[in-house]
Amino acid sequence: MILDTKDQIAMARVLTLRQGLKLEVRGMRRSRGRTCYSIVKEEFGFKGSKQKVLDQLNEMLEEVNDGGTLFGTPTKNILQSRIGGE
Repeated sequence: MILDTKDQIAMARVLTLRQGLKLEVRGMRRSRGRTCYSIVKEEFGFKGSKQKVLDQLNEMLEEVNDGGTLFGTPTKNILQSRIGGE
């Protein structure tokens, strides 16, 4: 699958951050740079522990998925409202 639209790339990034955060909750961490936890907290304005932030992110992704697609208009609207996109 080729991800070539802004919405698809943004969603792939969010899903990658979620996977990284899942690993951080289990005790692993990235080798350098900022943690997925700090990136997600800053971009989405979530607060709380790693587990609570992961739960909030999963909840947001469920809202996106309830719209019937991961890469359609619902994704764009929710991501824009959360991170102030174009």
